[in-house]
Amino acid sequence: MNISPPGAPASAATPLLIVISAPSGGGKTTLCQQLLARHPEMTRAVTCTTRLPRAGEMDGRDYYFIDNEEFSRRIEAGSFLEHALVHDQSYGTPKPEVLDKLRQGRDVLLNIDVQGADTVCARAAADADLRHALVTVFLTPATLGQLEERLRRRGTDAPAQLEKRLGAARHEIGQWTKFQYLILSTTIAEDLRRMEAIIEAERMRAGRANFTIGD
Repeated sequence: MNISPPGAPASAATPLLIVISAPSGGGKTTLCQQLLARHPEMTRAVTCTTRLPRAGEMDGRDYYFIDNEEFSRRIEAGSFLEHALVHDQSYGTPKPEVLDKLRQGRDVLLNIDVQGADTVCARAAADADLRHALVTVFLTPATLGQLEERLRRRGTDAPAQLEKRLGAARHEIGQWTKFQYLILSTTIAEDLRRMEAIIEAERMRAGRANFTIGD
């Protein structure tokens, strides 16, 4: 697979596949929304899920909401770049959502959990083009107390579910060393600034550039 955009200028870097992971409530969805609002050249890969839509979510925009039978069928067909069971619900990233957009020369954001990130990294290890495009970032508050406060403010979980999410978060945060970058979340504006600095640095890596000097 060649993911360099057709007709790209000689100095253009190849598009990035930016994986952003965080514990539940860590702020990755807000960060992705901020990036997309400021950078129209980026796009988000819409993932499939078996969970029900939350208030304000729309099918095809936030997620593809499908049932368990359809999700299993897509697994058997090899349609997912990655898939995982998270908090008793299935999530998966359709391959075309990622590969087609990379081929169009657009940076792709993947908002996925640590299980999904592990799978994408494994796929990239066996695929030179994905490996060349991949950038992995882990976002988390500095303490579990801060994370708990965010989850309580969100107000979408019953007490038992909240405790379950916090238990899972302890394990997820422990996986941060598997990522290329770590952002300790503070404010929305500061998280965005740090993420933009990472992206800018990755664009300038000599190994990504397709450069020939002009006359």
